[in-house]
Amino acid sequence: MPSIEKFCAPGVFDPASYDGAPMKHGEGEGTMVKMRILGVTAVVCAIALASTQLGAQDNAAREARDRAEIEALMWRYTRALDTRNADAYAAAYTPDGQFVAGGNATKGRAALHKMIADLKTGYDAGVAKGEPQPPMYHMTTNQYLEFVDKDHARLHAYYITAFGPAGEKVPLRVAAVGRSVDHLVRVNGQWLIQTRDVAPRD
Repeated sequence: MPSIEKFCAPGVFDPASYDGAPMKHGEGEGTMVKMRILGVTAVVCAIALASTQLGAQDNAAREARDRAEIEALMWRYTRALDTRNADAYAAAYTPDGQFVAGGNATKGRAALHKMIADLKTGYDAGVAKGEPQPPMYHMTTNQYLEFVDKDHARLHAYYITAFGPAGEKVPLRVAAVGRSVDHLVRVNGQWLIQTRDVAPRD
């Protein structure tokens, strides 16, 4: 079926194509009917094309909002991880979300919460012993956000995990570098992480 743009293209239905030449006997009534049809068609085409343009603008506006919301989601995720906030970390995922590192996967919010809570426990134990606890930083770069459809997206990126200095004897340390793919989904109007894979094979 032809698109509305092709159907309404100039020259296909063009009332202005009538050159004003005298009509032959018997042609007047038929020509007037055609002209009315062409006029109605022109109005319909104008409305349809305007609707198509508005639809494209709406899609662009929605995608811009989605990009901003996904950017905010990934910032909340990163800060939750770096501050060892188990509640905020788990909340960044869908209820069945998972963190994948090679062959290992941590699935579900309860397991994700425990993973970060265990990090916090180890951190607090080190602090209690007076051991230097360097700050943790997860950084991403070269990001590419790919929309699969209006409710699903993939975020491709490179990442660096580093620990800041903690006194003279604990210098800055880069712990890991790699590539990640986040599979994101909109749930009840909110973007969440369905799967975060920090060792994709493709």
